[in-house]
Amino acid sequence: MVRKLKKIVTSKPFIFSALAGLFVFIILCAVFMRYIFSGLPPVYEMEEYTPSLTTKVFDRNNTLIHEFSIEKRSMVPLEDIPVDLQNAVVAMEDRDFFKHAGFSIRGIIRALLYDLISGRAKQGASTLTQQLSRGVFLTQEKKLIRKIREIILAIQIEHQFSKPEILQLYLNEIYLGSGAYGVKSAAKKYFDKELSELTTGEAALIVGLIPAPGRYNPFANPDLARQRRNLVLDVMHQQNYISKDELEKAKAEPLPEKQPAPEDKPGQYFIEHIRRVLEPKYGMDVLWKAGLNIYTTIDIEQQALAEKVMNQKLQEYDEQVAKGLGIEIDPNDSEAEAQTETDEEDSADKDPKADYPRLQGAFMVRDVKTGAVRVMVGGRGFDESKFNRATQAKRQPGSSFKPYVWMAALQKGYTPATLVKDLPTMFYYDGRNWRTFDENSDLYSLDLAKQNFIASKEFNVWVPQNYGGRNEGWITLRKALEKSKNLVAVNLIDAVGVPSVVRVARKAGITAALPRVPALALGVSVVQMDEHLAALSTFANGGIHTDNYYIERVEDANGRILEQHIPIESAEFSPQNSYLLINMMKGVTQRGSGAYVARLGRNIAGKTGTTQSHRDMWFVGMTPRTAAAAWMGYDDDASHEKGARFTGSTTARWWTEIMQEILKDEPNDDFTVPEGISFAYVNPITGKLAMPTERNKFLEAFITGTEPQSF
Repeated sequence: MVRKLKKIVTSKPFIFSALAGLFVFIILCAVFMRYIFSGLPPVYEMEEYTPSLTTKVFDRNNTLIHEFSIEKRSMVPLEDIPVDLQNAVVAMEDRDFFKHAGFSIRGIIRALLYDLISGRAKQGASTLTQQLSRGVFLTQEKKLIRKIREIILAIQIEHQFSKPEILQLYLNEIYLGSGAYGVKSAAKKYFDKELSELTTGEAALIVGLIPAPGRYNPFANPDLARQRRNLVLDVMHQQNYISKDELEKAKAEPLPEKQPAPEDKPGQYFIEHIRRVLEPKYGMDVLWKAGLNIYTTIDIEQQALAEKVMNQKLQEYDEQVAKGLGIEIDPNDSEAEAQTETDEEDSADKDPKADYPRLQGAFMVRDVKTGAVRVMVGGRGFDESKFNRATQAKRQPGSSFKPYVWMAALQKGYTPATLVKDLPTMFYYDGRNWRTFDENSDLYSLDLAKQNFIASKEFNVWVPQNYGGRNEGWITLRKALEKSKNLVAVNLIDAVGVPSVVRVARKAGITAALPRVPALALGVSVVQMDEHLAALSTFANGGIHTDNYYIERVEDANGRILEQHIPIESAEFSPQNSYLLINMMKGVTQRGSGAYVARLGRNIAGKTGTTQSHRDMWFVGMTPRTAAAAWMGYDDDASHEKGARFTGSTTARWWTEIMQEILKDEPNDDFTVPEGISFAYVNPITGKLAMPTERNKFLEAFITGTEPQSF
C-alpha cells in the first residue's frame, strides 16, 4: 500500500500537476497582490500631505475676520494638543499604539470572530495608524480588499513616520461631526474654546465622538453623549491616565447645552467681494481648501461702527416715513419685514406693518492716496440681502456729479470767482441734438418759442429748475457749487460742452455709460458707489488717480506670497485745477448743502446729491487722507416723499456721525496748496477784487495770473 502511494506520488503526471497547481496559485497570488498594490498611493505623499485647510482673512491690523472652509479644520502641532486629549484617544482607540507596527493581530482576530458570529462586517479593529491611512488615502467602505490595503499602508506609514508624528496627523485629520475636522475645530465647535482651555471632561467628550459623531453629539443626544464621555473617562482611569479624584471631577462637569451661535460678524459684504475677486483667479478648491492667508485693507473696527450707525439711522428714517404714511410700526423692530406673528386663523389678514417702506443704504471709506478700502457696507444686513449696493448697484448720483462739470469749467479757464448764469434756460431736441434756446437772439419769449416746436413729433423740450425753484441771476462759480445750483450746472455744461464733461469723468475714473445730454450735469447717469468715490478722490489727491483695492497680499499655507498689491498712479488733472475744485468743495461743507459736516471741525471737501423725487440721496466727503461716500434710497427706485422728504443733506448727517469716530485719530491737515496757486480777497457777490474796507470779503484761490484785476 505504501509502496503504491510512493509510486503515485513519484509519478511524473502527479508531479507535473502539483507543480502546475503551485504555479497557478503563485500567478493568482501575484495578480491579486498586484491588484492590491495598484490601488495603493505612494506613502511618501504623506510627507507632503495637506488636508483641506481653512483659508484665513485678516484686516489691515492682522485681526482674523473670516475663514473660508469646506471642512472646519486647523492644523496644530502635537505639543499644543492637551495631554489628556492625547491619552484619551490612545486609551479608547488604540491602547497598544506605542507598541504595534501599524496593525494588531489580536484585534483583527477578535473583529473577525465578532463579524462571523453577528453575520455583519461591524467590527473594524483598526489601529490609529490604520484609521489615519483610511482617512487620508482610502474610502470608508467596509470591504476585505480595502482592509488589506489599509494594513499595508499602515505598515508603510509606521516605517516612514514616528509615533508622535502619526498621532499628530491623526488628531488633525479625524472627523468629529458638525463639519469639524481635527480636535482644534471640535473644541471651537462644541465648547467655543481653544485647545489649551479644554478640561479633562471636555477632552473626553471630544474623543467619545470619534466612532459616531452624530450619535454622540451632545446637542442632539445629551444622554448618550454623557454616557460615552463617562466611558472614556472610566477607560482613562483604568489605564492610569487620570486619578480617582480627576475621574469624579470630570464626570461632574456639565455638558454643553447648546451649540455656540455663529457671531453676526461685521464686514460680510466685504468678505463676499473678496470671494468674488479671488475665486475666479485661484479656483474654488484653492480658495476654500488650500489654507491661504489673505491680508486685506479693511479696518474691521471702523467697519463695525459704520454698520451700526447706518442701520440705526436708516431705521429712524423708516419710522419717520411710516409715520408720514399713517403706518404704525414697532420702533424696536429693525427686521426687514417688520411683521408680527399672527394666529393661524388670522394669517390671511394682511399685516399693515409689512407694507411700510424700508430704506437701504451703502457706505464706503477709502484711502485718498493709495485707494485702500477701509470700510464697505453694502446694505442693512447681509443675511437679508447679499446684493452689494456699494459695488454692484448703479444709481443716479444727482448733484454729487457736479464736480466733474466744475472741473471741465476750470479747464476752460473759469475761476472760482467767475460769474456764471443762474437763470432759466430752455433746451429743445431738434431730432438730432439738444440745443439751447436763446431768447435774446431769437426775439421770442420761452413760452412763445415752445409753441412753435410743440407740433413736431420729434420735439422735446426741457426747462430745468433749481431745487426750491429760486434763481439768483449771476453768481460766482464757487457759490453755485456751494448751493448746488442746477441752472448753473446745465448752463455750464452747455458752455463747455457735454464731451468735455464726459472726458473729465472718464479721466477721473468713471467707466459707466454717460448720456450725451445737458441733463448729465445734474447726475442723470447711473454710477457705482465704489467708482464714484474713487473718481472724486482723484481731485483730493492733487489730480492723481488710484483705483480702489481690497487685498494687500495673498500667501499660501507655507507663507509664500502668491500676489501682492502694487500701487499704480496716473496723473489725470493738474494739481492747480484739482486744488481749486477741492477748495470750492470745502465751501459745500462750510456754508452750503453739506454744512452739517462742519461740526466735525475739520477740513473736509464734499458734495451732496439728491435725485428727482428724492429717489437717491448721496454725500461724498474727503479729507486730505480719507474719502467716504454714503448713499441711501429704495431698492425698487421708489420715492416716498409723502412719508418724509430726505435729501443729500440727510445722508450727510449719518455720514458725519460715522466719520466722527473714523477720523478721530487722523491729524486735522488741510489740503496741500500746490505751486502756481495764489490767493486774493474778492467780493463774494461780484467776484471782483474786494476793497480793503469790505467786511464780507472772501479769500479766494486762483491759478497765478488769473486773479481779478479790478474792484
